[in-house]
Amino acid sequence: MIKKVQLPLQTANLVVGFMVWVLISSLLPFIREDVAIPASRVAIVTAVPVVLGSILRIPLGYYANVFGARIIFAVSFILLLFPVFYISAASSFTDLIIGGTFLGIGGAVFSVGVTSLPKYYPKEKHGLVNGIYGMGNVGTAVTTFAAPVLAVQFGWSATVKFYLILLLAFAALNFVLGDRKEPKVKTSMIGQIKGVYKNEKLWFFSLFYFITFGSFVAFTIFLPNFLVDYFELEKVDAGMRTAGFIIVATLFRPVGGWLADRFQPLFLLMGVFAGLTFAAVLLAFSPSILLYTIGIMLIALTAGIGNGVIFKLVPFYFSKQAGTANGIVSMMGGLGGFFPPLLLSAVHSMTGSYSIGFMAFAQFALVSLVLVIWLYYMDRLSTAKEVFDSTGSGILVTDASGKILSVNPAFTRLTGYSADEVIGKNPNVLSSGKQSKEFYTTMWSVIGSEGSWQGEIWNKRKDDSEYLELLTINAIKNNDGDVTRYVGTFSDITKA
Repeated sequence: MIKKVQLPLQTANLVVGFMVWVLISSLLPFIREDVAIPASRVAIVTAVPVVLGSILRIPLGYYANVFGARIIFAVSFILLLFPVFYISAASSFTDLIIGGTFLGIGGAVFSVGVTSLPKYYPKEKHGLVNGIYGMGNVGTAVTTFAAPVLAVQFGWSATVKFYLILLLAFAALNFVLGDRKEPKVKTSMIGQIKGVYKNEKLWFFSLFYFITFGSFVAFTIFLPNFLVDYFELEKVDAGMRTAGFIIVATLFRPVGGWLADRFQPLFLLMGVFAGLTFAAVLLAFSPSILLYTIGIMLIALTAGIGNGVIFKLVPFYFSKQAGTANGIVSMMGGLGGFFPPLLLSAVHSMTGSYSIGFMAFAQFALVSLVLVIWLYYMDRLSTAKEVFDSTGSGILVTDASGKILSVNPAFTRLTGYSADEVIGKNPNVLSSGKQSKEFYTTMWSVIGSEGSWQGEIWNKRKDDSEYLELLTINAIKNNDGDVTRYVGTFSDITKA
């Protein structure tokens, strides 16, 4: 029973964590009425919670494996009581920076669930499970929508204090319903980092999540003030529009995970980054509120799908270091939400326009699209090499003139010759001399006319022992019909 509760419980935990994470950005239009914040520093106040919320994802992902999600979630909510109470009494820019920094704990809890929940489900469901858990992002929408409404009725300080009750309730809920018997993984954090940091896929996934989740976080904290300042919308209206962006991105996250369970994830990411590129270019032309809304919704849709797809890929490639890998990738996603608001504000202060900032975002998305395409073809080559190296039959590849270009490990095992000893030579180094000249003439005549040949042939190992092999030779041709390679596949049938 406890195991079945973990997915809804941890998803609810993420909702609460993200509700707290965006408290300042959601209430900033109200806070600015009481606290003097220079216009040039508004972006810093909204971006600060993202920093600790990103960096802490690595240790929280690691310790979720060591202590279990139950302890990490409960302790995180208890620690969040202090910055939330501090912010409720804030009277200066410095107070908001200090309190906002430690609000980052609310965003950092994301790596706890993506580390813990895959332990309860088979791999073919990891995309959907992590996608459902990722719907906890809706917590940002809840605060973005509800906090301004409550602030109108009770004031922003009292609204912040309401969150203390919520945090206490969920800390207790985790102690009661959390899984005390969750499987633990106790390896050193340094050892886990060493096990993943040299894998280039980790950094590709980090970049991709930097763009997809980063755009989600960036627009979540950027939109409330932007819509008020640029389009002169009412604060509650701006909050509702931002909440709509968050809801769309959140709902499409499990869709992305579900699609990644059924289709090639890298193909899906190609569509994601193509969509983000188009949407960012649209925003760069400073359109009307209608076209701007369309561009923002397209970003929400594609970013949501991308977030779900990426967290299907991470546990698939890093199952033994899931906590640390999840922490690093999710950290980069959080940092992706830190820089864009600062960049957009800096560009606007210098040029009076947001267009250059949006074009920069479009270029990042376009570069990511190119990298996904490259990674897809590298992955195919890697798969082909794994098949080549692991097959039990001996394989040798020659050029059109018959010089050996490559052999697999099974070739060495069957013949005794290492790759270095035969590459550049003719396959006749294996000849036993038992076949006549006419045998080879007929064999090559068949290959020339039919493109392949199969038969039995006596060859000789490096130690001069003879063996009978079943040999298949295939001619590889280019688009013009010219032979570029010959591939020979053989197995020892002496004892057969």
